[in-house]
Amino acid sequence: MRRPVVACPCRHTETTLERSFHKEIASLRLGAGEVFHGEGILAVTKALLQSGVSYVGGYQGSPISHLLDVMVQAKDDMAALGVHVEACTNESSAAAMLGASIMYPVRGAVTWKSIVGTNVASDALSNLASPGVIGGALIVVGEDYGEGASVIQERTHAFAMKSQLWLMDPRPDLPTIVHCVEQAFELSEASNTPVMLELRIRACHVQGSFVARDNVSPRHGTHALMAEPAAFDYERLAHPPVTFGHERQKLEKRMPAARRFIAERGLNELVAGTRGTLGLIVQGGLFNTLARSLQQLGLADEAGHGDIPLLVLNVVYPLLPEQIAEFCRGKRSVLVVEEGQPDFIEQEIGATLRRAGVTTALHGKDLLAPAGEVTAEVLLSGLARWLEDGGEGDGIDTGPATRLLAEVKQTRERAAALLGGALPGRPPNFCTGCPERPVYSALKLVQREVGPMHVSTDIGCHSFATFAPFGFGNSILGYGMSLASGAAVRSFQARRPVAIMGDGGFWHNGLLSGVTSALLNQGDGVLIIMKNGYTSATGTQDVVSTPSGESRRVAEASSATEGELTIENTLRGMGVRWLKTVHNYRVSEVRDVLREAFTTGTGGLKVVIADGECQLERQRRLKPLRAQALKAGRRVQRTKYGVDDETCTGDHSCIRLSGCPTLSVKPSRDPLKKDPVAHVESGCVGCGLCGEVAQAAALCPSFWRADVISNATAWERFRDRLRRMVIGWMAPA
Repeated sequence: MRRPVVACPCRHTETTLERSFHKEIASLRLGAGEVFHGEGILAVTKALLQSGVSYVGGYQGSPISHLLDVMVQAKDDMAALGVHVEACTNESSAAAMLGASIMYPVRGAVTWKSIVGTNVASDALSNLASPGVIGGALIVVGEDYGEGASVIQERTHAFAMKSQLWLMDPRPDLPTIVHCVEQAFELSEASNTPVMLELRIRACHVQGSFVARDNVSPRHGTHALMAEPAAFDYERLAHPPVTFGHERQKLEKRMPAARRFIAERGLNELVAGTRGTLGLIVQGGLFNTLARSLQQLGLADEAGHGDIPLLVLNVVYPLLPEQIAEFCRGKRSVLVVEEGQPDFIEQEIGATLRRAGVTTALHGKDLLAPAGEVTAEVLLSGLARWLEDGGEGDGIDTGPATRLLAEVKQTRERAAALLGGALPGRPPNFCTGCPERPVYSALKLVQREVGPMHVSTDIGCHSFATFAPFGFGNSILGYGMSLASGAAVRSFQARRPVAIMGDGGFWHNGLLSGVTSALLNQGDGVLIIMKNGYTSATGTQDVVSTPSGESRRVAEASSATEGELTIENTLRGMGVRWLKTVHNYRVSEVRDVLREAFTTGTGGLKVVIADGECQLERQRRLKPLRAQALKAGRRVQRTKYGVDDETCTGDHSCIRLSGCPTLSVKPSRDPLKKDPVAHVESGCVGCGLCGEVAQAAALCPSFWRADVISNATAWERFRDRLRRMVIGWMAPA
């Protein structure tokens, strides 16, 4: 690889990517009468403070990360109010925090990404739901479901029904969301039951405003400590035999109390319509999509007011039988707009109408998609079919729906004709310069030597290796579960299986479920831990091993002192004997260590720690420093990579081995070369993977490196002029 140095005497500045929540934090201080402007999840954060919450905890994840991130960064404001904020190691520990509200009159809120987060928290939640709570307990779950989801397609509704936790699904506008958060605490206290509040991606990020109220300091908090703990009360424990009584209390006391509260406070909304023979029952979270669809059909305005009466369920569990029966009574047909499967709401409404003797025709999944997200197109199609049947005799014109759907279909067909087919899928991929990509490049090189291998991958950035060009991954079973998911594979395969997890997954669950189990059972396998310093997939939040100090640089294992809280020291303390740390970007070294892990005669667990800081976090850290140095006139050096057109053969092995998004192709300037040549785009961050892969795999020597220097020294400028002069003499005329 050629390494010329290019001097650049000019000065310039760079934009910073540093993420700041200063504006969000400032909005949390708004008082009574002031107007809050922002997105949905931040409105939830403000509503928690207005409700007198005593403690907040959770585990980050889309789409609710901002709630916890802002709270953590606003620790001074939280301390002034007396609110305790805790970033938990996983969802289970977050759910367990709500145990404080079992015995004490304190309000608590926790948050995580559902449904996977709810699955992790299920043990604590079940035991919490049994005795119930005295202080209000709220669980804010990011209902990551549908086309934009990044997790398995399941619903929180099933868990709420199973444990009999009340579930709110607020209409996605800020005043309604804030109102539901505040009412959720009161509902929890009125019925002694924890309340779940689900927010879809669109609800979390919807923009809007509401009139704020003053923040309320909790009666008990960090500023006002209780002198004595609560007296022992066996009835408040989730322990037989009192758990048998808890079950009766759920049905005989808590459920009726919840229904009375929901009815008295009018938490569900009734939108009147001019055509009383039809009706729509909709989950609150789907209201905006329904209102827009009705508007396109000419049946309502943008707020949903129009021809057809609507029952908006901001509380989807429990439902109110009397309210459902009263809404449906006298109507010819009612359509239930419910997202996902099974059709819990539709089934319960059907049973309610049968018991009440209401003969209204009930429709739902028979006209809408049985599974998946209820998009505008799905809803328009279902409404058109419903109106053609139920609207007979009411003078409702279904022509607009038919014409609109036909236009959508024609647009798709025209696009496919122009493009020569449907657009190819564009799955997510590693960021430019991601330190995990070189590890998978090295793993592909090792696979050429040792043969195919079973790879248990994990939740997080590493799951992107399942896509081209790597194609690694035989299972994904849960965050930090990769090593455990391959535990049985070694028993019926000759070749050692490999498991991959990040440091986030390691601390979340992998340490206990994977490493401890492997050591207990003397499992023989390979574990690769991507040590990038953060829980990168959820927004680069800190983990317990995140390095401290200004640099925020992930330290080499050799620099870790004894007793320091690192992954290496933790594993050694647990008894891992074969443990090696390598720098991610040194592909040849990573390849050699991985080869040794697969071929060594040493039994037991073999751990390879791939050390490389998350590239996004690294750029956020370095760019402001570089910009400051440039502004001050100090010397700054950056590294750029490129491809020599004349040397590149155009076989593109480098692309197939690295997959970097900035390593692309372009037409060759050589008329004798038919194939395009490799090309490095301007988005390159200078990680050096392309050259390292070319060297490790013995590819063509077409990559070059240039050290671009700003505010160069006098000696560097002289040396550059001298080099240019010599090159000019040697270059042909």
